[in-house]
Amino acid sequence: MTLKKAIELREAGQALDSCELLKRLVEKQPDSAELNYHCAWSHDVAGLEQEAVPFYEQAIALGQLSEEALQGAYLGLGSTYRTIGAYEQSQVLLQEAKGVFPKSTVYDVFLGMTLYNLDQHQEAMSLLLKVISQSQDPDIAMYQKAIAYYADHLDERW
Repeated sequence: MTLKKAIELREAGQALDSCELLKRLVEKQPDSAELNYHCAWSHDVAGLEQEAVPFYEQAIALGQLSEEALQGAYLGLGSTYRTIGAYEQSQVLLQEAKGVFPKSTVYDVFLGMTLYNLDQHQEAMSLLLKVISQSQDPDIAMYQKAIAYYADHLDERW
């Protein structure tokens, strides 16, 4: 029973088996942020979002994750909160993640979806347009200046 085997199972499309193995590993080492993170991730992949939440929360709370894993845990938990309808929790967590990782724009994308669910459509659209305006896609890059301007002027008429 190893973390490596659990990851292999998840990557092979056997997320439920990965979950079972990881739950046993977490029972033995409940203070392992990495095991909690991977357990949450496998539950997410298996479509068991409700069950993923406490593992994500514990992984973040333990404060021992690598930077890459912490980024994934914030994104996973923020997205999971949104998918289970915990929109306010999603918003708070994704805003926190933006503060921890200010150079990453992925949190803006997921926060935009959460804001949409909270009926904050203008803020959601503005965030998404700002991310899009930074795209490297050549067809979008041609219009970056206009898209960035519209992000803050959605309701203006000319």
